[in-house]
Amino acid sequence: MAHFAKINNSTKEVIEVMVVSNHNCLDETGNESEQAGINYLKQIFGDDSGILWKQTSYNENFRKNFAGVGMKYDAQRDAFIGTCSKNGWVLNETTCKWEPPTQYPNDGKTYRWDDDTTSWVEIV
Repeated sequence: MAHFAKINNSTKEVIEVMVVSNHNCLDETGNESEQAGINYLKQIFGDDSGILWKQTSYNENFRKNFAGVGMKYDAQRDAFIGTCSKNGWVLNETTCKWEPPTQYPNDGKTYRWDDDTTSWVEIV
């Protein structure tokens, strides 16, 4: 099974993620093709210029992250990027995942992220 993200072409926000059977992703030579999957989806839903289709990988083998509703597609990075709700976190350009500015403490204690202080706070 292949997964495709339905993306609002103006905002680049993922609207929906759809599953497409592998046989619907075969090109005229019988090879799996993203474009064949996109063509199949356009046959079903119409060729709407307001919609962009991109294949996404459940195993994160390409486009960095598995697409989810509300994520954004970044064409420059060719990646799906989630929103970040934590103050001070930065986007890792390699993984396109949000990371804290300081690593989680490795002292065996349990911590939570505190947005007000933008730091890890021990849970006691």
